[in-house]
Amino acid sequence: MSGAEAGGGGPHIIIEFVVAVGENGVIGREGGLPWRLKSDLKHFKAATIGKPVVMGRKTYLSIGKPLPGRTNIVVTRDAGYAQPGVVVARTLEAALASARGDALRRGADAIAIIGGSDIFTQTLPLAERLVVTHVKAKPEGDKLFPEIDPAVWRETARSEHAAGPDDDAGFSIVTYVRQTSP
Repeated sequence: MSGAEAGGGGPHIIIEFVVAVGENGVIGREGGLPWRLKSDLKHFKAATIGKPVVMGRKTYLSIGKPLPGRTNIVVTRDAGYAQPGVVVARTLEAALASARGDALRRGADAIAIIGGSDIFTQTLPLAERLVVTHVKAKPEGDKLFPEIDPAVWRETARSEHAAGPDDDAGFSIVTYVRQTSP
């Protein structure tokens, strides 16, 4: 399914990932984040505010509440699952269609995919931009991010950040764009 197929006609809405990844590829541990990075949470908010955010049910449960200023779309196969303040989608395709409609209504240029690992793996072929916080740590964890293939992804921006007072590690925020059409 191409980006156009994911959303149909009209303005081009890209699919972007917003994710923090350890040096060892770890993105999660036991249903939560494997680090504390208050500085990166500010970046995450700035990168996703005003956009629809798509996540799996476990990611939503780890956050614990809808993220304000964003339409929260939760993908789950559980037909009985419902949460106030979120849109529940039974399939990834339904989530992306809902997100595209929301992005068009908001005037957003992107749908933000925020996790977890299964959602990232399934949507990687559709993604056009990755906004990755590369955490300068190798935490223990049970959820991994797919490898960023340099033959597919080109780095377009990078900023370095020392660990702040509420951060477990320093980090780099790197933007990648797809070199070939999805």
